Amino acid sequence: MMKNILIIALIFLASCNSNKQQTELKVMTYNIRLDVKSDAENQWANRKDFLLSQIKFYEPTVFGTQEGRPNQIEDLTNGLKNYNYIGHGRDGANKGEYSAIFYDKTKVKFSNVNTFWLSETPEKMSLGWDASYPRICTYGLMTVLNSDEKIWVFNTHLDHKGAEAQLKGMELIETEIKKVNTQNYPVILTGDFNVEPNSKLISKLKANFNDTKELANTNVFGSDGTFNGFKFHEPITRRIDYIMISKNANLEIKKYAVLTDSKDLKYPSDHFPVFVQIQLN
Repeated sequence: MMKNILIIALIFLASCNSNKQQTELKVMTYNIRLDVKSDAENQWANRKDFLLSQIKFYEPTVFGTQEGRPNQIEDLTNGLKNYNYIGHGRDGANKGEYSAIFYDKTKVKFSNVNTFWLSETPEKMSLGWDASYPRICTYGLMTVLNSDEKIWVFNTHLDHKGAEAQLKGMELIETEIKKVNTQNYPVILTGDFNVEPNSKLISKLKANFNDTKELANTNVFGSDGTFNGFKFHEPITRRIDYIMISKNANLEIKKYAVLTDSKDLKYPSDHFPVFVQIQLN
């Protein structure tokens, strides 16, 4: 009798440990730098293999990308066999830069997928406010497989010059979040916001979102800055890439890191990826 009770207890503990593993998410945001010949030795062809191996090593459950052109999205798709993605190019369909969201299809799935433009006419290809380029946001409702856990994931790349476009674009994203999140699920917002933490935009965003770096407390690793400009021998100080979570989210941030990996004195992108480990409670 005692032996049977012990066996049952061990099975129960194993089940608990398995469920715990299923509730951990690894989230990344990564501006992979567009494929452009003027980058010379830092062209995509020279760094894509290292970038792919970096992603494979950290194994994010889901990661938002910025600046990926169609051929780069194809390279990521071909090189990351466990991953699918959602999103389309900012010039429509498979044209222009993506704000794609890649996800490990063995761990999560997506529904309610959409991409909209950050402009006065978000439903169609358009340039918003004082932006230098068309900007988009891609989102979807992520479900953790073998569970009832659902989280909205939004990913964007705000304009690098237009201050009004940055503020209005983020306001539009928050409006869209409120419109679709009728069930009050947690929201993860990733992206290259092109502003630093002391900006007006981040201050306003913090009314509804928390910065995962702050939530990680002392378990923070890597550089403060996220934009390196391919300048290996210079200090990295500009922090413009973020992973934010909604204040209603019952999510525990276990770790936060800015990943400064390099090879042969070269970075895989002109931005460092931001990486967080999340525990679903």
